[in-house]
Amino acid sequence: TMARLWQSLKLLLAILVALVAFSYQVKKSFVSIHEVSAVEHYVKDTLQYLTNEYNKESDDKYNFRILRILKIQKQVTDHMELHVNVEMQRTVCQKAEKAESGDCGIQQGELYKKIQCYFSVFVIPWTETYKLLRKNCSNS
Repeated sequence: TMARLWQSLKLLLAILVALVAFSYQVKKSFVSIHEVSAVEHYVKDTLQYLTNEYNKESDDKYNFRILRILKIQKQVTDHMELHVNVEMQRTVCQKAEKAESGDCGIQQGELYKKIQCYFSVFVIPWTETYKLLRKNCSNS
């Protein structure tokens, strides 16, 4: 009957739509993820960007700086993302001072503070474009 044929067509269409959606998902998530070295030219700039972003958003009156890189992974799909795990510490430089980070020693004593942060950042190295996608920091 016509109704049954129409039912079958609708089912076929639904299956087709699902398959297309699924194959798009698979293609989109066809990911290459691997660790990269901190000496890669774009990593240094990315870390500087992340430090600036963290300090801009932080309520702390002192700047923090990255002291240890725990892990950096590069993820490539239709764009490049860096997933960065770092250890940051509070410096003696206040935000208002605008000193070079190299001049900023680490706080000792009562103001000592160490945090661990995970950042996910969208990077286009050749245009020096960065966009912070995720940030998660906790006291270590």
